[in-house]
Amino acid sequence: MKLFAGCELIYDVPAPAPVVLMLRPRSGAGQWIISEEYEIEPHTPVVEYTDTYGNLCQRLVAPAGPFKIRISLTAETADAIDVAPGAPYVPVQDLPDDTLQFLLPSRYCQSDRLGPQALDITAGAIPGYDQVEAIRSWIQAHITYQYGTSDATTSAVDTAEKRMGVCRDFAHLGIALCRSMSIPARMVVGYLYQLDPMDLHAWFEAFIDGRWYTFDATQKEPRGNRIVVAYGRDAADVALATQYGPMTLQGMRVWVEEKK
Repeated sequence: MKLFAGCELIYDVPAPAPVVLMLRPRSGAGQWIISEEYEIEPHTPVVEYTDTYGNLCQRLVAPAGPFKIRISLTAETADAIDVAPGAPYVPVQDLPDDTLQFLLPSRYCQSDRLGPQALDITAGAIPGYDQVEAIRSWIQAHITYQYGTSDATTSAVDTAEKRMGVCRDFAHLGIALCRSMSIPARMVVGYLYQLDPMDLHAWFEAFIDGRWYTFDATQKEPRGNRIVVAYGRDAADVALATQYGPMTLQGMRVWVEEKK
């Protein structure tokens, strides 16, 4: 499906503040970026670089006063995500070097504290894809999706204890449980067609049988028509805007529409 998607961020900036933005998706598996438009008001010099996870990042200094960022894009997306029941687990010694970092505990994904729970959830599952699907299914069934129940400090352990959260929390828990089973897992942020309510979305991917597979514990069934914006170990690596000075978000709008 061809999608028209984007977001608009409006800030109040009391004094010039350095910012790193992560808003530009790249073409890749399941998506082709046909066109995009990036607007910053007032005009500000921008330097772009690629981070260690392959994400496109934009560095700038936001000037004092009202500051608006708007990105819109058209992308061709896959209508379905790949599923592979029975796909085998990859032993750690056989994993590609660049996946090993996604086995380690991280700020929001304390995999070293969730091993016993992961074993309970995956009991009887074939090692590999079926274990991750058991984790995804358990989160979808046992964690309540509810706004206002978590914040920027909430971790996977917190979510496992409170049994509620939002997409970011669902992804963190899935990642931590996978890593505790020695399955590489990474955070993904982007757009999902017909997400309700509409917002930027988070899910996770796990490395199985030599490739990455998509898992989204907020959804009952596999859904395609996604646009990936960024990958990382957890939310700390995929913030849409990282500010190094006072800036207050005054408004945010996100849209994902089918483009005929």
